Amino acid sequence: MDKKTLYETSTKMESAGVDPAYVLGWQSGYLHNPKLEEQRVTEAYDAGYNDGLAGKTDGYSAWSKQ
Repeated sequence: MDKKTLYETSTKMESAGVDPAYVLGWQSGYLHNPKLEEQRVTEAYDAGYNDGLAGKTDGYSAWSKQ
């Protein structure tokens, strides 16, 4: 886990208008935090969590709202 990668990727996603649920999921997965409770997990959060867990930093384009 690299703090610089976490910061830079989060900043890129936020400036690209990525769904906030995806960003939160990605950050949680990247930091290996536990997932949210089942009733609070959305498709965007789940995709972000899985990408973050895998260390994938370029899978967010499909979740951009712009």
